[in-house]
Amino acid sequence: MGMRNTPRAFEPPLSASQIADLRLAASKMTGPTRRAFQAEMTLKYCQGIPLQAETVFGWGRHTVALGLAERRTGIICLGAQAAFSGRKRWEDQHPAVAAALRQLADAHAQQDPTFRTTLAYTRLTAMAAVLNRMGFRLHKVVKAKPQKKIAETEAIFANIEKKTKKPQPRQTANA
Repeated sequence: MGMRNTPRAFEPPLSASQIADLRLAASKMTGPTRRAFQAEMTLKYCQGIPLQAETVFGWGRHTVALGLAERRTGIICLGAQAAFSGRKRWEDQHPAVAAALRQLADAHAQQDPTFRTTLAYTRLTAMAAVLNRMGFRLHKVVKAKPQKKIAETEAIFANIEKKTKKPQPRQTANA
């Protein structure tokens, strides 16, 4: 087992605390931004050699090499896991049904029963998650205002009152 190309003679121009700071900064990043940062630091402090960056900073040399290649070509690599994994959303699989559901939800939107807010509510709790993902949210509506009194409505209410009035029992005079 021989060690090939070990950078023993290389001493980075950084102190231990500076190296720790750069490692911390890289750990807070993810994906292409982390690889771009690691590539920049490798070019600046390790002459662009991924193996030296692995030795000095403790970063994976394959990740640093990928970052250097992305920097050189300008093409950002996406992993197959990120690009093709996961289950497709229900509304993406069934766009026609999702459109019908949205139309149904719009038709059943109603004002807050307490009249305290101007938001419209939809009573479709079973599909709430799908509706939320589709962007169906509470939205403002105009509050109901009492109508002005009109002679016709007054006549209707007077007629109803006449028909529903019960006859009062007569009082007899005993004294």
